[in-house]
Amino acid sequence: MTRALVTRAQNGDAQAFGELIEDHYDLIHRTAWKWCGNRSDAEDVAQDVCVKLGSAIAGFDGRSAFSSWVYRITLNTVRDMQRAGQRRGKYADAYAEISPEDHPPDQEEAATSRQLWAAVRDLPEKQRDAVLLVYAEELSHAAAAEIMGIKEATVSYHVHEARKTLRGLL
Repeated sequence: MTRALVTRAQNGDAQAFGELIEDHYDLIHRTAWKWCGNRSDAEDVAQDVCVKLGSAIAGFDGRSAFSSWVYRITLNTVRDMQRAGQRRGKYADAYAEISPEDHPPDQEEAATSRQLWAAVRDLPEKQRDAVLLVYAEELSHAAAAEIMGIKEATVSYHVHEARKTLRGLL
């Protein structure tokens, strides 16, 4: 079904393109949120990705799964945003989620989780991407390798190096 929608969208069918965006928007937004760490940046990235998909859909050649291609565009958009220095209030949304009404154990666990993912987002690019794809997106090393455009063993190496780095930081 996705392949048929892609073909129709490549031929200028706006309704098919809309269906593709609707089918993949949650994936785009969830991925952007995990990489950016806050809602505002994730929404900006998701909108940018949707625009980029509109101009790039004609170039999709079907060698990989459409969802893998969308992941790659989303990751590249996040990187572009971060390189441009558009990080705004990186931790503001995360801290706003902790309120006095929360139970102390929940509050502590939430803060620890946020600290961990904040540390992951500060890892070198390849390590960060590998960890987020494998642990946050729960993809296999093989699927992460396809998205990152590297070998499966290299994903394993980046995950291993990230673990060593994170042990030293936390």
